[in-house]
Amino acid sequence: MSKANVIAVGTYPAWDQDAMREGYELTEVATPDDILDLTQEIRTGLRALALIGHKPLTGAHMDALPNLEIIANYGVGYDAIDDAAASARGIKVTNTPDVLNDDVADTALAMMLALTRQIPQGHAHIQTGAWQSGQRFPLNRQFSGGVAGIMGLGRIGREIADRLVAFKMDIHYHSRAPKPDAPSNWVYHATPESLAAAVDWLVVALVGGAQTENYVSRAVIQAMPEESILVNISRGSTVDEDALLTALETGAIRGAALDVFRNEPNVDPRFLKLDNVILQPHQGSGSVETRKIMSALQRANIDAQLAGEPLVTPVN
Repeated sequence: MSKANVIAVGTYPAWDQDAMREGYELTEVATPDDILDLTQEIRTGLRALALIGHKPLTGAHMDALPNLEIIANYGVGYDAIDDAAASARGIKVTNTPDVLNDDVADTALAMMLALTRQIPQGHAHIQTGAWQSGQRFPLNRQFSGGVAGIMGLGRIGREIADRLVAFKMDIHYHSRAPKPDAPSNWVYHATPESLAAAVDWLVVALVGGAQTENYVSRAVIQAMPEESILVNISRGSTVDEDALLTALETGAIRGAALDVFRNEPNVDPRFLKLDNVILQPHQGSGSVETRKIMSALQRANIDAQLAGEPLVTPVN
């Protein structure tokens, strides 16, 4: 039985490459634009596309693959894919939800703790010999207690909120509507500005895409109390980055913990001059265990489509 022709777009870990090469007749390219450089014979034969990374996959790329049936995204956020263009062409789109919720929530809390308890600075205090030479380490801030605001109480936002309850925090949240399954003592805010004004921690857990572009706007950031901290584990596009930088530089807010940026990996150099931030290289779901599950789910969606079976996690 011949293998199906599949294209892998982006840089995959070795275990993913091995699994796809074993299961498919695999074509591998680094970026969506590289699809356009393939021969017509190769492009015509491709039935499925496995995508990793955040470079845009547009209708023009899809048109270069006339027999494409499915775009399987590696990750829960699929804003790099023009899903409207895919739907218009009868191409299915899938993602990998739920399997990364714990890792992303854990990363959010790790950043929050690292920032407020000055974990990197404490490590450097020992590593540089400052502690051994008698220099006193400055006092940091308490983490437990206070009020946490979740901007987007979806699957990941809920995991973060549940963890923060264990740290004795009151939970406030904003979403399109109140969540019927949220505990009765969690406070719903109808607007993002109202949430921002009421909390010590503003945790952004929104989906990416045009609908949430700059959702955490300048007005939202200006509504935050002076001692509050912004945490973003969603997409860099969800936050007005210039407004955030201005707030951090002027002390309008206490700090920020960020795993995502607007033009990543080209982080705005203004962030690098700040001492009130924790910066991470978009590694929220970056554990070996979770990434292996994500890739298995990506392939399961491809296999289901090729076999004419229902998709595991469709998004269109």
